Amino acid sequence: MAVQKPAKLTIQTTLTAFSEYLSGKAVDSPRLSAELVLRKVLGISRLDILINSDREVSNEAYYKMEALILRRGTGEPAAYIMGEREFYGRPFYVNSHTLIPRPETEHLIEAVVERFADKGEFLFADLGTGSGCIATTIAAELPNASGVAVDLSEGALNTAKRNLKAHNVGNRVTCIRADFTTPLFKNNTFDLIATNPPYVSQSEYIKLDPEVQQFEPASALVPGTSGLEHGVRLIELASNWLKPSGFFIMEMGFWQGADLMKEFQKNASAWRDSAIIKDLSGHDRFVCGYKA
Repeated sequence: MAVQKPAKLTIQTTLTAFSEYLSGKAVDSPRLSAELVLRKVLGISRLDILINSDREVSNEAYYKMEALILRRGTGEPAAYIMGEREFYGRPFYVNSHTLIPRPETEHLIEAVVERFADKGEFLFADLGTGSGCIATTIAAELPNASGVAVDLSEGALNTAKRNLKAHNVGNRVTCIRADFTTPLFKNNTFDLIATNPPYVSQSEYIKLDPEVQQFEPASALVPGTSGLEHGVRLIELASNWLKPSGFFIMEMGFWQGADLMKEFQKNASAWRDSAIIKDLSGHDRFVCGYKA
């Protein structure tokens, strides 16, 4: 069903019509979603919406925006509609082949920058790269970094390549299509392994927000029944792939810390200084450790 078109097309009347339409569709943040569409199609800022609210909108622009609003009304995430999501202060191209980058993952970048900012050249691996936001940001923040970005999805890797190129770090990061839960690399290869692997259990998945369930790739969310399958495997493999004193950091579900710490303890001879890092909400969000 089309949006009720205002009699007079201005920024304000169009924004109001789109916001009201989305409010009736039970989507998150209807006004913000409407604002994002206006800003993208009209090429304006949020300030323009405030100070030029009476500016006329052409019929052509209106119908372009309406098409995007109708997509949003189905529950399709705004990031996919816009084709973009910001991560660590940079815009990243996203699509249905990749998860939408989350703010919580930025803490992983902070932990890496803290540990590697003063080091010389180093080699890293980003396992399950998706949009490439982790690999791209590490390389952009740390000019001495070079590495590999691994994903099994060809669509995700194409997206990652686009983002690496857009941020001028494609010459330092190689994309590899492979299963990162298999013996993939030689021993003692990397100084850093950073990963945000699938970690949602099947029981959690069926309770997720419909926007996530219906539109984001399940293969990037669910590794198996328990949600721990990839995490357990990566703690084992990373201890081989890292150089001595190499650093491993992995995002996880907030309830998985104790189980994953047990995996470090099972491999106590391979790891030292393993720990849990919390996010700003106080939830367990990452496990990390150094190769012994």
